[in-house]
Amino acid sequence: MDANELRGKTPDELRTELTNLKKEAFNLRFQAATSQLENTARVRTVKRSVARVNTILNEKARGAEAES
Repeated sequence: MDANELRGKTPDELRTELTNLKKEAFNLRFQAATSQLENTARVRTVKRSVARVNTILNEKARGAEAES
């Protein structure tokens, strides 16, 4: 999911997306620890997606502060 798609979502939707990504990251770490991970590049993709969602949430929070 790219940043433009994420910017169109509400903060609640972004938090839900963040929760789902963190669950997926946990599952991938668990699979890596038990040597069951097939696509190792997915770990990197999920970590970057988590960072992207966090960045956009912070941007929206700062934007809301500036409007107040």
